[in-house]
Amino acid sequence: MKTYWGIDLGGTKIEAVVMEKLNPSTVIFRERIPTEGDKGYAHIVQQIAKIVDMGIQETGHRPEILGIGTPGAHDPQTGCMKNCNTTALNGQPLWKDLEARIGLPVRMANDANCFALAEATMGVVADVLPQAEVVFGIIMGTGVGGGIVVNGKVLNGRQGIAGEWGHSYLHDSGGPCYCGQTGCVEQILAGPSLQRYYHSISGKEAQLKDIVANRASDPHAGETIDRLIHYFGRGVANIIDILDPDAIVVGGGVSNIDALYTEGIEAVKKFVFNLRLDTHILQPKLGDSAGVFGAAALTST
Repeated sequence: MKTYWGIDLGGTKIEAVVMEKLNPSTVIFRERIPTEGDKGYAHIVQQIAKIVDMGIQETGHRPEILGIGTPGAHDPQTGCMKNCNTTALNGQPLWKDLEARIGLPVRMANDANCFALAEATMGVVADVLPQAEVVFGIIMGTGVGGGIVVNGKVLNGRQGIAGEWGHSYLHDSGGPCYCGQTGCVEQILAGPSLQRYYHSISGKEAQLKDIVANRASDPHAGETIDRLIHYFGRGVANIIDILDPDAIVVGGGVSNIDALYTEGIEAVKKFVFNLRLDTHILQPKLGDSAGVFGAAALTST
């Protein structure tokens, strides 16, 4: 029996799933183990091999191919990883080393691409708009990322950075970014960036959930969320003007702010280069499972 195997390689944990079909209801194995990235690159590779072995032992199946989502990008020109917040991976030939270690072919994409692929093929887009050809997945959480799926396949790009919306320019008020640029989307729309802005105008520290809850009663909270709505509209309109996707799925912690799907959509309408907004802007269905399900879906493309 053919099975679909996915690995979600995160900064603190490695998650594996085995499915009989590309459908969340057919999961026959699911497990998490710590990444332990502080022990170095070779240890991370060993941890991935360990969780694959666990899956083989528990299911009695051996994968034909392994899909893996990573916290950075595989550079198709050098064969090495880059832009990883798990810094031990940067500059390392993870794809090649994994295939050698586990003796299986590997398919790899970054975590935002896996999120987009999962929601496009077995998540909210599959439910709402099953004939969608182009799907853009946004992750707005601790950072901001994006992924592109075209006709059920991830678009990686020549440099492996397709969909990296978080490091496109939005506004100087975001300030310097760790990438070396100024005013990146991530510096305005990420959760920590919103909290930092609130602190800059109020002089007080607050968690994002409290800022959202106090929007009506706290003028500084109101200003912070109003600014989020404004720049969400501008940023998403930029995506639509360039890519014109059928659907955009918004994930990550910031995606839980309900106003994005009412006022935020109205802001997109204001800035998009069209007389109306036909793009579906959707909340995700799969939650934290999207990454590992998307990694498994890589094996079918």
